[in-house]
This record gives sequence, C-alpha cells and structure tokens, in this order.
Amino acid sequence: MANSGVEKLKLYSYWRSSCAHRVRIALALKGLDYEYIPVNLLKGDQFDPVYRFDLQDFKKINPMGTVPALVDGDVVINDSFAIIMYLDEKYPEPPLLPRDLHKRAVNYQAMSIVLSGIQPHQNLPVIRLIEEKINAEEKTVWVNNAITKGFTALEKQLVSCAGKHATGDEIYLADLFLAPQIHGAINRFQINMEPYPTLAKCYESYNDLPAFQNAVPEKQPDAPSTN
Repeated sequence: MANSGVEKLKLYSYWRSSCAHRVRIALALKGLDYEYIPVNLLKGDQFDPVYRFDLQDFKKINPMGTVPALVDGDVVINDSFAIIMYLDEKYPEPPLLPRDLHKRAVNYQAMSIVLSGIQPHQNLPVIRLIEEKINAEEKTVWVNNAITKGFTALEKQLVSCAGKHATGDEIYLADLFLAPQIHGAINRFQINMEPYPTLAKCYESYNDLPAFQNAVPEKQPDAPSTN
C-alpha cells in the first residue's frame, strides 16, 4: 500500500453516498489503506452519534454533518472533490488528471455537471423535503429530471472524446464522478441508460476494474445484508 508505515487514513463514509463512493474509488486507485468509519445518514448518526465513541466528535470533524470526511493525521478534509485532489497531489501515481489541457478541462466539466448539476438534486434532505412538502410522486419526477438533464449534457460532451473510459483509455477524474452517479441512477432510481450509449459504455468498462467494483455501495461494511 502507498501509505504503509504511516498512520492509517480514516474515511467517514455511508455505503450509499455517491460522494463517499467517489473517494473510495480514488483511495483504491491510489492503493491506499484506510479505516472505514460508517456514518448512518438515515439514522442521523451525523447529528446524533447515539453514544458511538467513534462518532462523538463527528460534528467537529465536519460541521456540515455530511460524508465523506477524510482524516490524514492532523489534516481533515470534508468535500469529496477536495479529498480527491488532496490524494492526487499527495499520491500522484496514477494521476487522476491528464496532461493534455483540453482533456483536463473536459474532466473538470464532467465532474462539475455531476457535482453541481445532478448529485445535489438527489440528496436525501432535498428529496425528503419535496416528499414532505408535495408528494412522493413529485420527488421521483424531480430526481429523474435532474439526472436526465445532466446525463444528456454529459453524453453530448463525452461522445467525441471517450475511449474505453470517459476521456480516453485511462482512468481520470471524470470517471470517478461518473461511476457512482450512473450506479445510483440505475440501481436506486431505475434510470434507463439506452439514451446515453457513451455513458453506458463507460459504466460497462468500470465493471472490469477492481478499484471500481470494490468501491460499490453494496460491498461496503455498513451496507444492509442481502441475506
């Protein structure tokens, strides 16, 4: 492991969080060992740790009460994008951004569409609020609209530059954001990927990569048992 011989990283995570999912992929790609500390967002662990000693100071770690949060010795980082960039600069191999400036910009653009244009609209507090204020049916419409709009933009943006993956044959930043978003869209929101062949092809490629497959929500220690 790349961080052998030093204090183990700590990742505060929730199995179904797409934001935490991105970071788990980054850690796996970098070959970094870490301690997984689950934060059950549905039960409100982020606000009330229910006497769990390992979560007593979580609001000090992240005052926003969200995951992921990464602790690297005295360094604490809360935002998934900031965590991934921190890891990429501290552990530069394999690089998560291409040298080519145009491809680098495309990676940033794809990341931004997921980070600000899709994922926030499907956050648990948002969809709960819509369900409470309006109804469950409108919640579904809201989420589907956000994903459809974002995927349509991503498909148009990536169709001319995709290879095996989003921006060529190497794994880069865009892939770390696409994989969790597509996984959630298919498995959580039953989105049909037929209108997005480029995205679907990228998603298929991730299924062959252990770093991606080991990071999926269903394989996390806090995922509900299927037995």
